[in-house]
Amino acid sequence: MGITAQQFEQMKSRLGRGTRAPRAVMEACLQPPRSRHQVIVGIDPSLRGTGYGVMRLGKPQPRVLAQGTIRCPASWERSRCLARITQTLRDVLKQHRPTVCVIEALFYAQNLQTALLLGEARGASLVAAAEAGLDIYEIAPRKVKQAIVGYGAAQKLAVAKMVQRLLALDEPPASDAADALALALTFAQEQGRYSLSPLKRV
Repeated sequence: MGITAQQFEQMKSRLGRGTRAPRAVMEACLQPPRSRHQVIVGIDPSLRGTGYGVMRLGKPQPRVLAQGTIRCPASWERSRCLARITQTLRDVLKQHRPTVCVIEALFYAQNLQTALLLGEARGASLVAAAEAGLDIYEIAPRKVKQAIVGYGAAQKLAVAKMVQRLLALDEPPASDAADALALALTFAQEQGRYSLSPLKRV
């Protein structure tokens, strides 16, 4: 939840007249938060199709440095898929040098096997990000859809089209890469405003 300068002033007026914060503190609170991270990587983990997207913040809109999907054939053993996910992400991170990774948070899955496979792919992705020394955050899928499309149950196509628009891309990204870029965009939005509910760090 964000807080505007006007809302801050209203909160100030509700406080007792005898409680006045130092002027330096008040001025600091009214300054817009600085964007600590300029290059962000988003990761949407999946055993057979892990999406990734790297973007650099800038005006008039962020610039995509890399995007794609790490494909693993159905014939591959899980261990081979996990090795490929980790190595591919290592290469991407080494080339573009982001300072923060945003990964999709685990969500409830009715199928236990699906949940286990997703957890394995997520673990392989986290290894690459942790090895690179990145700050790592997770965001729930519903929160990402709400931030990008304005509707927490939006379909993947709607997310891809909005990502295309926000990043001025020639065409919508593939669904997994679009989800990864949406994660990065959501993080950029969150770090650029006041928030009473900070993102969860992994």
